[in-house]
Amino acid sequence: MSYRSYYPRLRFPPKQALRYLGYRSAEPEREVLAELERVRAEVERAMTPAVCYVRVPVAEEGEELVLSLVRTKSEGLKRNLSGCGEAVLFAATIGMGADRVLSRYARVDPLREAMALAIGAAYAEELCDEFCRDLAKECAPLYPRPRFSPGYGDFPLSAQRQFFALLSPEREIGITLNDSLLMSPTKSVTAVVGLSKTPCRPNARCADCERTDCVYRASEED
Repeated sequence: MSYRSYYPRLRFPPKQALRYLGYRSAEPEREVLAELERVRAEVERAMTPAVCYVRVPVAEEGEELVLSLVRTKSEGLKRNLSGCGEAVLFAATIGMGADRVLSRYARVDPLREAMALAIGAAYAEELCDEFCRDLAKECAPLYPRPRFSPGYGDFPLSAQRQFFALLSPEREIGITLNDSLLMSPTKSVTAVVGLSKTPCRPNARCADCERTDCVYRASEED
């Protein structure tokens, strides 16, 4: 098992946070941006981003895709991992401190709560992106595929239990899983990243997802 900490080097993606807040094409008011920056600074001080991960072989047994303890019949994940002999399974979190900021705002300030939610989601996304950038260097000359998470497309959320059995993120980085398959801290992610001998096509993550109505779906022109 490997572990990696990304604090305090993690960059903040403001456009991603604004998109989570609903600002897609509209320009937010200066007051909104100023308040967003204040909340961002508080979330950043509180968070402790970290990742635990393991590299496993990719195999198939009958209709099942086998990634060590993770077994699934997901056709979307099979397409994503087509041509991959190995994959990396990881769990990532920005830490419980960010949840405490969110909880405090939930009691007294709905606007700041929404901002903290968007900022936490943006930081979690950037954490996964940063990890995958590092993974590309670590696993060269192999190329990482777009990450694929339980609950995405036809990859069942119940696979979370298998991820936790394999990665032990409770012990490694403090992520727990409840009976409803929700993780705590809330801004936590589990995912599979295939390792291929050839680069993947652009927007492969969206191309392999059946949710054509998703507002974040990339177009072929993006």
